[in-house]
Formats: sequence, structure tokens, C-alpha cells
Amino acid sequence: MINLDGVADKVDAIVSLRPDAQWAMRGNELEWLDAEQTQPTDAEIDAEVIRLQAEYDAKQYARDRATAYPSIQEQLDMQYWDSVNGTTTWKDAIAAVKTENPKP
Repeated sequence: MINLDGVADKVDAIVSLRPDAQWAMRGNELEWLDAEQTQPTDAEIDAEVIRLQAEYDAKQYARDRATAYPSIQEQLDMQYWDSVNGTTTWKDAIAAVKTENPKP
């Protein structure tokens, strides 16, 4: 999970590495409160930040597609009229979005 601003940080990394752990962040200092799980090292946290950011960045095409697709109502209308008229308006619209926002 990455912040809404799309930038992975130390908190995201800790949550990803130790999902159910008990801890607190005071400024930039981590206070480990969990007796059952070990505290991740700074190197583990840094590596996880990099991994999470790369994973998020790799899915930019999907976020771009989601905003470019016609609404569900519009798509259903296209599909209805395609079935009535024998056209391919819906398929063409979806293909155009995928072409404009290709998977890497």
C-alpha cells in the first residue's frame, strides 16, 4: 500500500514488511513495540521502499486507463447499440484506451 500521493515511504515499508506489528513513528524515529515480531532493519526498510515504489510505478498504465475509459453507463450503452446495429463502437473505444496507455 502506498500513500495517496503515490510515493512510498518508511511507514508503507514497515506495514508491508510486518503487517500486524505494533510500533509507533515519532518524527522519523521508529519505536518498536512488538514483542512477537522482530524490528526490520534500516536496510530492509529502504529496500522495501524501493520495491513498493517500483511496483506502484509499474502500474501507472492501469491508473491512466481507469480514468480514460468511458463510464460504465456509456460502455453499456455502446454495447447495446453495437448489438442492435452490428457495430464495434465499444470494442473500438476500449482498444483505443489500451493503445493510448499500453502495458509496459
